[in-house]
Amino acid sequence: MNKDYIDLIKKDSVYAIIPARSGSKGVKNKNIRCLKGYPLIAFTAAATNMCGEASRVLISTDSEYYAEIGKYYGAEAPFLRPAEISGDKSTDIEFMEHAITWLAENEGVLPEYFMHMRPTYPLRKPEIVSEAVKRMKADPSATSLRSAHLAPNTPYKWFNLREDGYYKSIKPGLTLDEANNPRQAFPDVYIPDSYVDVLRTEFIINNDLMHGDWMIGYVVEGGIDVDAKEDMDFLEYYVSDHSNPVLEYLQANYKTLEELPFRNECSDS
Repeated sequence: MNKDYIDLIKKDSVYAIIPARSGSKGVKNKNIRCLKGYPLIAFTAAATNMCGEASRVLISTDSEYYAEIGKYYGAEAPFLRPAEISGDKSTDIEFMEHAITWLAENEGVLPEYFMHMRPTYPLRKPEIVSEAVKRMKADPSATSLRSAHLAPNTPYKWFNLREDGYYKSIKPGLTLDEANNPRQAFPDVYIPDSYVDVLRTEFIINNDLMHGDWMIGYVVEGGIDVDAKEDMDFLEYYVSDHSNPVLEYLQANYKTLEELPFRNECSDS
């Protein structure tokens, strides 16, 4: 990236960015699938605005329809993401660098931090998102922050399969018998999730990387990250029996997608 962009960074400022490409194959239109009538983008935009840490909430999408939805529910869509970085194999660094370049070239200012807020994790608590930003700001050595939750089972007890058909331990130096030890004998392992990432813009510009090696481990409770239709079914069941501040905020302030003059793409079809 152009290193001159560093001069455009406004100290202590925070923007949020919601990646929401169209064309998901596992769950069609995943990023705008509806939960209690509200698209997943809406939950993420609402949680971000409710946490009060970001001065702007941007959506990075290749779809004018997704952009329209995002704007209604509290995000900005100043640009569309090019199709060549919006496919199944496109990487996060591609859309981040596109957003940084667009903001630098068109607005002449960049935030010091980006909150990376994926729309597939709708049931966030705004105060937990807010605390993540504060943690990142308090640690000048950190290259990023990423949320993760404790793995329910340790992968140290798993095996790889060798080419000759025999097992080998997943950890070098660990014998197969040692891999059979009780799970308490192994260190805790954490699974990265989509609750919240906080990224340092200067690090991205200098290194063409998102996270770097000094990533703050921000441990959260395990939640529901939408990757399959069954996840949406479980979310519907879950919110029927549990209150959620983001859903309550949406219900109090916004119409459902079906009530808006947009074509409805919440369903599987």
